Amino acid sequence: MTTSASVPTDPDGATTGGTVTDRLVEANQRYAAAFTDPGMDARPVLRVAVVACMDARLDLHAALGLELGDCHTIRNAGGVVTDDVIRSLTISQRKLGTRSVVLIHHTGCGLESLTEDFRTELELEVGQRPAWAVESFSDVDQDVRQSMQRVRTSPFLQHTDDVRGFVFDVRTGLLREVDPAS
Repeated sequence: MTTSASVPTDPDGATTGGTVTDRLVEANQRYAAAFTDPGMDARPVLRVAVVACMDARLDLHAALGLELGDCHTIRNAGGVVTDDVIRSLTISQRKLGTRSVVLIHHTGCGLESLTEDFRTELELEVGQRPAWAVESFSDVDQDVRQSMQRVRTSPFLQHTDDVRGFVFDVRTGLLREVDPAS
């Protein structure tokens, strides 16, 4: 499989002939040259919001059979439900019509190897402690359960009856549903 990782780079990690950002901007110019406004509304066709990890190995649209406009996608480190995820889900539900929430964590997540000590390390390095929590975890299934619970108990969310959580296996591409009661 060819990925953008196979693009020649210089010792600093930049693509030859410019930075990675330069390459992205050039790709956007090619995209825009052939772009036709699909005339879509901002409301997701399937009325679903997907919360997932930012891991580059997760191609959510392909893995879930989604097309442009089908869902709202909210991603962060670990796919954990933070205050900002609740903010996004609240807007998604109350102003843009979503009714279902799908939570996706994955195997081999980098947050499994971090601890809250990361915040202390940052504080020592930069002189200021981050206000945010790392949200690290050692049991991916338990973290999915915690995320489902955060969504289901949020007073800001109107639609909490269709909240399901999964673990994506990065080796097989399969989703495994997590039982919220286990």
